[in-house]
Amino acid sequence: MEGGNQTPVAEFFFLGFSGVHKGQAFLFLLFLAIYLVTLVGNSVIFTLIQLDSRLHSPMYFFLSHLSSLDVCYSSVTVPKILVNFLRQRPTISYNQCMAQMFFLMTCAGSECALLAVMAYDRYAAICEPLRYAHLMSRRVRIPLATASWIWGLLDSAIHTTLATNLDFCGNNKIHHIFCDVPPLLKIACSDTYVNEMALHAASVFVGLSPFLLVVVSYIFILSAILRIHSNTGRRKAFSTCASHLIVVIIYFGMANLNYNRPSAGYSLGIDTLISTLYCIITPMLNPLIYSFRNKEVKGALWKVLGGQKNYYNSPNYQ
Repeated sequence: MEGGNQTPVAEFFFLGFSGVHKGQAFLFLLFLAIYLVTLVGNSVIFTLIQLDSRLHSPMYFFLSHLSSLDVCYSSVTVPKILVNFLRQRPTISYNQCMAQMFFLMTCAGSECALLAVMAYDRYAAICEPLRYAHLMSRRVRIPLATASWIWGLLDSAIHTTLATNLDFCGNNKIHHIFCDVPPLLKIACSDTYVNEMALHAASVFVGLSPFLLVVVSYIFILSAILRIHSNTGRRKAFSTCASHLIVVIIYFGMANLNYNRPSAGYSLGIDTLISTLYCIITPMLNPLIYSFRNKEVKGALWKVLGGQKNYYNSPNYQ
């Protein structure tokens, strides 16, 4: 391609909310509320885990990393959306777009890996209780958490590097609400074969592999729970992994809808809704799920609020 066809793109326009004209003030307040709940909820869980010695266990160590990831996840996309609502001009510079995509994919890949690590932690606790302290010792859990972050970082670096080599021929309208690989590939005018192959490979290694590890872990967990004779014992064992299982179902379900929808059924409105659920709503739900279903977290919160004298010995904590 010659001349004007190679015009570099200085900024991109998001078309995700292009059909919304009169409701932008409402959307601004809605996204702001969601972002604040996400920040406060995840920050509270992270802080409680650091302050309360009862939460200094491997499960809560990984949960603190999940809370940190969710704060990063939401902060990559929502502030820019809020700024664009205020300016009433949904744009992002080329460099900001590449940076947003890099950090978004880092968080996505890291969360997939971390959820798999948390599933292994639940497997070790329920299926190998006598060896749990050894299997999840400090020398094990710190490298596992670090590897989860590196897993997402390496995947993101590959996709971002490949994306910087794309030509857009002046086409700067992204059918999305933030920068991500699939919408950028749709508007690129250069060959995207390598990018698409990298995306398919990532779907298998970064998305599917951790999900299969989660499934295998829960097959063993379910088998171990069914061998417990008492109903109370089964219920107690399942309650230790119920919150994680709910988060896994929501996260991987939304990820599958976001990245593996058939193109024949594409709709900008549906695409915007699913992307919002995946990258904005899900990070808000995780702390709510863990706090509402977890007696230890509720107990730690009550302790911080000054009710520790009677909560841990109350029937509600038993």
